[in-house]
Amino acid sequence: IRTYITPQKVKKWVGGRTEGVGNVVAALLGIPTPFCSCSAVPLFIGFVESGVPLGITFSFLIASPLINEIAVAMLFALFGWQIALLYIVSGLIIAIVAGIIIGRLHLEGQVEDFVWKCKMYEAADKPMTGKDRINFGISESRSITLKVLPYIIIGIAIGAVIHGYAPADFLVNIAGPGNPLAVPIAVLIGVPLYSNAAGMIPIMEVLTAKGMAMGTALAFMMSVIGLSLPEMIILRKVIKFKLLAVFAGILFISFTLTGYLFNMILG
Repeated sequence: IRTYITPQKVKKWVGGRTEGVGNVVAALLGIPTPFCSCSAVPLFIGFVESGVPLGITFSFLIASPLINEIAVAMLFALFGWQIALLYIVSGLIIAIVAGIIIGRLHLEGQVEDFVWKCKMYEAADKPMTGKDRINFGISESRSITLKVLPYIIIGIAIGAVIHGYAPADFLVNIAGPGNPLAVPIAVLIGVPLYSNAAGMIPIMEVLTAKGMAMGTALAFMMSVIGLSLPEMIILRKVIKFKLLAVFAGILFISFTLTGYLFNMILG
């Protein structure tokens, strides 16, 4: 898929789109193009420099790490298609709505001045043969596996520690169904942490087994992936504090509401 959907093509597809339509397209394109936090700065600069509206840019930046094929596949395998589908839909809605809100706030002045002056080198998309695409796919699969495997191992290890040592009563009291503030607490706990979806899902599985509500666990997972402190520090290089605070605030509220909604739907 990535041989057909490159960052350059993404910018072409979302550029010139109207509000709403552009946000939807950007969020949908974020699913097959899972960029990590370390890619946030060059992607942000590239989008803005290409004239992509700020709100549409954020829709892509939110969706890309939050909704990816690894997360969906693991959620489907561990929790079933209903949970995976709810996660995809909620992630898309968050990315679209957050992007529209940021766009309507007209915070372009909160982007660091140097970003507007950047002229990033864009390599032209080279035509690829079927063999080239297969070789690229094999290479990327190997690369992704090597990058993801440590997170999976760490996630399983942390999950094992939680399962073996964390008292069930403690987890139920802090983030269990009996605590009305469980969801925002879980989101706040996720902020200083950093992982990708592959590392979070094994932890989420253990937390739900210990008594944490599914919506609370999903909100925690979203926070770690999309609202982590390392990502905020990286984004601070290209946007000013006000825009960063708005971005973080919107995501915090969105993840919290999503957690409560999931808990209501899933009982």
